[in-house]
Amino acid sequence: WGGRKGSFFPFRWEGDTPLLPLRWEQLLVDPALYGAVRLLFPFLKNRSPMSGGGCSHCGAQGKLKKCARCTQAAYCGSECQAAHWKVHKPGCKPSVEVILRRVTEATEKKDCEGVLKWEGRMEELMEEQPDDMCNTILSIFAAAYRSGFASTSSTGHLDSSANLEERRVAVLGTMERFRDQSQAMCNLAATLLFLDRKGEATTHYEKARALGAAHGFFTVECSACQGLGLTAVKEGRLEEGVELLRSALAAVPLCEDKNPARELAVLSTLINALFKMDAFDELETLVPRYREAAQEQSRSSGRLDVMELDSLLFRARLHEARGKPQDAAAEVRALLDLMRENEAIVQKW
Repeated sequence: WGGRKGSFFPFRWEGDTPLLPLRWEQLLVDPALYGAVRLLFPFLKNRSPMSGGGCSHCGAQGKLKKCARCTQAAYCGSECQAAHWKVHKPGCKPSVEVILRRVTEATEKKDCEGVLKWEGRMEELMEEQPDDMCNTILSIFAAAYRSGFASTSSTGHLDSSANLEERRVAVLGTMERFRDQSQAMCNLAATLLFLDRKGEATTHYEKARALGAAHGFFTVECSACQGLGLTAVKEGRLEEGVELLRSALAAVPLCEDKNPARELAVLSTLINALFKMDAFDELETLVPRYREAAQEQSRSSGRLDVMELDSLLFRARLHEARGKPQDAAAEVRALLDLMRENEAIVQKW
């Protein structure tokens, strides 16, 4: 560690090149401190792990393996890594690349907690990222917050999801991805409606509907009309709500995604609204249609769909409203039989 030819500087020498002592390198884990040292000794060859030099412990060159957590330090073997851990630990934080990989893995496993553990570094993940990547990150965390609400019932999770969806809407608008933007508006509006922020929900649904109409996005128009109809029903504007829900139902066959569950969702909302209006003549047509669609959904999935339970309940309500108590009782018995046979599905229902 002594200087060359009696020099008092504690350098090592590699040929004619002075090297910073490894003991100093191990202590100066902060890049700012390295900068200060380089200002004092600009002629030094820096072997800091931050600058991609040799082994962070022994300084050896050759084939090195990066720290899997931070990807900043590098070692020639596990022994050097273990020996250097006390020095490296204070500055060893997962890199952006590592976090993105872990977030992606957690998303694939549908592990919302595994995603949300990195929420404190979400902004860092999006720094200097292209808009497309920022949209993906926002979408992943928004979905994780919604899943978190399903398991914890914390409205704070929904507030966070709404904030992220609003940012997604802005990013997608910048990218001119109008289909995705209008769908994000519908997702945002649905979350706001659940939070009882009806005015904000209506605004976003109307914007999505206008965007869908301008570009011919029937799926978006259907979702927006359903959301606006549900909002109107919740606010007591039954006739207006039913008209919007009829428009949504008419748009279902034109939807691009051909999702069979979409018709069931719109029918369910419309049927509940029609019961409030005592519109039994229309219900006589829609309830059997709902029943048939629910049974088809069960057949295609190979298991009982919860919508089939709803269909029996709708039929019982309609028979009761029509003054047919025996028919209503028969539907209830059929419902109870299905419930006993499918306890796991009933818990979800």
